[in-house]
Amino acid sequence: MNITESERTRRRVAAFVWLTALLLLTTASLLLVNCSHEVQEDDAAAYDPLAKAYASAGSYNNREAGVPSMCYTKTGGASNPCWTCHTTPVFPNELIDWQLQEEYAFSDVALTNHWSNLFTDRSSEINAISDDAALQYVREDNYRSLVEALRDRSDYPGYVPDLDFDQGFDTDGFANDGSHWRAIRYKPFLGTFWATNGSTDDVFIRLPSAFRTDAGGNYSRAVHKLNYAILEAAICADPSQTDALIDREVETVDENLAGFDLDGDGTVGGSITRIKGLPSNYTGAASNISVRRNLYPTGTEFLHTVRYIDPDATSMIARRMKEVRYSRKLIDPSISERPKIYSREMNDKEEGRVPIYRGGPDLGLRNAFGWQLQGFIEDEKGRLRLQTHEEHVFCMGCHSSLGVTCDSTFTLPRKVPGAAGWRYQDITGIQDIPQAGHNEPEILTYFQRVQGGDEFRANDEILARFFPGGVLDENTVRTASPGGANDIRFLIAPSDERAMRLNKAYMALVKSQRFDLGRDTVISPPANVHPSIQNGDTQLRQTGKVYSDGTLWLDWN
Repeated sequence: MNITESERTRRRVAAFVWLTALLLLTTASLLLVNCSHEVQEDDAAAYDPLAKAYASAGSYNNREAGVPSMCYTKTGGASNPCWTCHTTPVFPNELIDWQLQEEYAFSDVALTNHWSNLFTDRSSEINAISDDAALQYVREDNYRSLVEALRDRSDYPGYVPDLDFDQGFDTDGFANDGSHWRAIRYKPFLGTFWATNGSTDDVFIRLPSAFRTDAGGNYSRAVHKLNYAILEAAICADPSQTDALIDREVETVDENLAGFDLDGDGTVGGSITRIKGLPSNYTGAASNISVRRNLYPTGTEFLHTVRYIDPDATSMIARRMKEVRYSRKLIDPSISERPKIYSREMNDKEEGRVPIYRGGPDLGLRNAFGWQLQGFIEDEKGRLRLQTHEEHVFCMGCHSSLGVTCDSTFTLPRKVPGAAGWRYQDITGIQDIPQAGHNEPEILTYFQRVQGGDEFRANDEILARFFPGGVLDENTVRTASPGGANDIRFLIAPSDERAMRLNKAYMALVKSQRFDLGRDTVISPPANVHPSIQNGDTQLRQTGKVYSDGTLWLDWN
């Protein structure tokens, strides 16, 4: 076919235009990439996880930030969530505080409910976030950037997160990164820390170096595990058992390393899986350290991450963290000193003094029993930042003076016994066993006493599932008890739809950055909350709804 000169010219012009357009598109793409890279670099350069906390040092509005939001629940004389924390203590905890179920006894400052986020309706913000956007958000890693940002900060003396989650944990639950953190598998505490109420979490423990080395100072996995077994017997054994009658299942350990009879069979040697009777001392390089019932050795550390809900992840634990919480036992008051501490705190309360804690955001705050607590929380872009002074005070209420705690802590007494409890958190297979000294399953008991699935009776999904017509369906709840077909996931896991709405509600809270007004995950304002309190009768005594038997310990048998 012959092509005319005019056609050749037209084709040359078209090719030129096409090549020019391609060149312009390529240039624009490169500019966009470079611009995006520069924005990311600028964003990274602007990320200072310490700035807000350092600017807040010594300044806060709510001097009673340690009083948690659930203390403002409307009991109506019929619902009692208070029994889970205010109870008859287990020695050496001496704070008998179950009477707080009978009456509101707030300081003048705490009479006003400062957690006004409870009354904020975030429905429009929740509806504006797509499921895909929320899932993408909760599956992003916001932990590693915190570690990198703090690693070389010479102006920061506090805890730098040193657990590499990506490397995972070995079959004994020890971190593969060599940090010596050990994962704990446990039955979650009641109410707030159920996934159906907004968050998932995991907990890790680390003992001082003496507990993981032999008498010659060399690292020994066998000695390390044996000391953890002794600690498990000291902390997790049924509190009704005397020291001499303790009988706790533990992971398989070598009794020869202890040099004394641990399993009560009258001989020393071989592998054992039970500890009967509390030994007097730990082993290896820690053989000079006494074992104290329900008390951790000085230098014990805990790491606790609070996370979003991923419906497809193991135990719904999302990758993104809402908070990173760290604590370390710096001082170990003697048995004779502890009653004096409780007495001083009681006198301060009776005289209306607001609690004051030593420390600041840079190192964390210290309670009267020697525990230093430090925490990180999301900034407005979802990056983790050091908490402000006031945000740290929030943590102290539950980890200072509560009748239910074990040496200011919650988790280890709830550990699954033996080797099954030394691995990354997974509620699959854990059934609803009773609390120690109780006859009925624990979560069933909570539902009975609270008449709902959370402190405010605002969890509509729990009410619909297990309270048809407003009456608790005990038979259905019991299917998660030993012998039943279900486990506790059946009781405390949200539907996918609820999980996403809970995630979105907290994402909206993060954007606001008003954690000083509360960090509860609520889809809509709960009705059963007092905006302010008048001290006096809760009406629970008249209705026979006061209980003094709440405990952390569980009856695994």
